[in-house]
Amino acid sequence: MPQTRAQSLATEIERWIVERELVPGSRIATMDELREQTGLGRATISEAARLLAERGAVDVRLGRSGGLFVAQPAAVVRLRHTLLSVSRDPARITDALAVRDALEELIDVDAALHATRRDVRDLEAIVTTMREHATTRADFLQANWALHRRIAEITPNEIARSVYLSTMAQIEGLPSRPDADTADDQAYLSRRVDVHAELVAAIAAGDAVRTSRAVVEHRALTSPKTSDPASSK
Repeated sequence: MPQTRAQSLATEIERWIVERELVPGSRIATMDELREQTGLGRATISEAARLLAERGAVDVRLGRSGGLFVAQPAAVVRLRHTLLSVSRDPARITDALAVRDALEELIDVDAALHATRRDVRDLEAIVTTMREHATTRADFLQANWALHRRIAEITPNEIARSVYLSTMAQIEGLPSRPDADTADDQAYLSRRVDVHAELVAAIAAGDAVRTSRAVVEHRALTSPKTSDPASSK
């Protein structure tokens, strides 16, 4: 379950804000300009604008002089923009990984405490997809990223969720250099699926202690295998 086009566009627009050093009140683009620049349809553009407005990153103004404008950033938005900028510095990637890993247990335990039936169904469906695609590392990672994003979406802790998803977005986009011994090893990929399946089962059971144990097992399996950041999920 990779990111939708609207989600990808929303992330890209956030990058524009950072890279162009736009200040609150600056116009980003009109809806028509976005369609011309991206080649995406009106519905996708509108959905991306909605996502950005919900994050507090933009103001959507209607009318002939309307479009997307940089919003006055709240604390959470400033955190996201900080991560979007520092993650381009290779020297800071290790710091981003450390932040993400430090938040992992908080995010997953929160999911166990707050997951709805719909959340659980979504997580179980992604695990099924993960198992079906555990034939190559690249296919596995796509489902893997989707699972961790969906888990993070459950927590009511807006700051933790925003920081976690921002670090994930940067790490996910890094060049991938797998360990030669585990790149497409079927037994290893199958074991990783099993670990994620147990994590989802613990969340579905609403069991915080079991979820914490699953996080520890997850770290033990992924951390020592490779120095590749993309593999450490």
